[in-house]
Amino acid sequence: MCSTSPSLSWSLHPLYLNSTAMHQNHTATSEFRLLNRRTLIECPNPSPFLQIDVSPDSSLSDEEYLRVTVTGVLNPSGRDWVAMISPANSNVESCPLSGLLYAQTGDLSELPLLCHYPVKAMYMNKDPDYLRCKKKQCKKYSQGKCAVTTCSGTLTFHVINIRTEVAFVLFRGGFETPCILSRSNPISFANPKKPLYGHISSKDSTGTSVNDNVFSIRRFISPKVDHLAMAQCVLVSIMRLLNMRLTWVSGDKEPQQVQYGDEKTETSEVTTFAQDEMCSSVLPSPAKDYGWHDPGYIHSAPGSLSVIKAMAEEVESNKIDSIFHIGDISYATGFLVEWDFFLHQISPVASRVSYMTAIGNHERDYIGSGSRYQLTDSGGECGIPYETYFPMPTPAKDKPWYSIEQASVHFTVMSTEHDWSVKSEQNEWMKKDMASVDRSKTPWLIFMGLTRVDLVLFGHVHNYERTCSVYQKECKAVPTKDKNGIDIYDHSNYSAPVHAVIGMAGFTLDKFPNDVESWSLSRISQFGYARGHATKEELKLEFVNSDTKKVKDSFRIIKTQPSS
Repeated sequence: MCSTSPSLSWSLHPLYLNSTAMHQNHTATSEFRLLNRRTLIECPNPSPFLQIDVSPDSSLSDEEYLRVTVTGVLNPSGRDWVAMISPANSNVESCPLSGLLYAQTGDLSELPLLCHYPVKAMYMNKDPDYLRCKKKQCKKYSQGKCAVTTCSGTLTFHVINIRTEVAFVLFRGGFETPCILSRSNPISFANPKKPLYGHISSKDSTGTSVNDNVFSIRRFISPKVDHLAMAQCVLVSIMRLLNMRLTWVSGDKEPQQVQYGDEKTETSEVTTFAQDEMCSSVLPSPAKDYGWHDPGYIHSAPGSLSVIKAMAEEVESNKIDSIFHIGDISYATGFLVEWDFFLHQISPVASRVSYMTAIGNHERDYIGSGSRYQLTDSGGECGIPYETYFPMPTPAKDKPWYSIEQASVHFTVMSTEHDWSVKSEQNEWMKKDMASVDRSKTPWLIFMGLTRVDLVLFGHVHNYERTCSVYQKECKAVPTKDKNGIDIYDHSNYSAPVHAVIGMAGFTLDKFPNDVESWSLSRISQFGYARGHATKEELKLEFVNSDTKKVKDSFRIIKTQPSS
């Protein structure tokens, strides 16, 4: 077992004082998580027979389920665990102060206090036979009898192509006082420069849906890589013709090409970001220190698990034209390898239809970063990974507001993380943008993050809530019921916009306060997504529970004539 010194404590940095009171359950920092960390002195290896075997152990494909088997354990402990690390030569000694880096992003769960962020970690007791030593091996005989018996256990890790070599490390002492017992050999990916995680977005209002067109399957072409990339081929076929933008990631810094159904090609623009571009303050941020992982090269050519699974089924039905993801995109918050896993997760939908995003606090906020809020929610990313991975039709770099029209809807997307006060650049842009909407062509105006806005959509709070037609906390109009009991808002005689919070797609759910405001008509704390449909006469929005696929709330906004 690992031996430790007496507990140590220190004063909290002013950055964290009053954090719990300020941020409640969104980004709260717990003092318990920051104080009385135990410092590791030594970790004697209790067994000379320890070994880690990984299968497969070389030339990993882009997605694998690796079996990690630990053998030669003399005394299995419930505090034994295995970490997947990358790069394989990362320093994974014990670093108690790493708890500060986790906590500043609001993540208060029990996490490994190592000097480098592990890609994944799992306790050995996930194998039910490990602690009971059901898989015994005799390692030493004496006078014909077994004198030394060891135990073993096997874990399965889901691995995707993150370009850099991985390794597996066995620890004892739990997450808070880790000590290294054994380390596997490095394992590399077969094709670290392969283009991956392609996703499309509209360049402007002329972009249309994949589902409206049929194109032949082609491939990405790289000077050093020639392979079929099935997940990206639909994107490749349509991007130039339909004015969509294709973005993907690879380990190759050289420009790559997109090949279309007409045999023509376009060469990508290549960008990336460096560790010294990440934000930091008095304390190091996760992005600039402990959580840094090489992002690869991001190429662009012009032109909760149940939630993504349910949305993928919707996209497969060919009835979805686009997806809007409003803030809190990957929750990487400075631990940059999480971006790869997020891009892999959304690829079933983002590679099929336009995937539009808005920036949120977990992408932008950091001390001294120019954010409206001087918090540490982004873990030092300060908007750079977000804007690099998801290029939207914004007016300029670090001005992540934009508008786009799709069918009968004009979407105005703001940045809540930049100044929107009266006479600010963003406020002036919003007024000009919404004043320019031709309501005879796009009668519906949806505002995300005042001329006559029909519907306002927000995230940040992790649940679903819908209001009456509300302005300055006062209901200006209430909906009526149709024959099916669905609320109908009549905007023929416009009074105020309907507001909906749709932050229920992942992470954890927030509870509602006991007191219900008069303007709040529907409150649901379940995982799901919002599904909308618009014609020139009607805008319909539904909240779909991602587990049951049932509609939990539904409303319609109607108008008999275009609004001015």
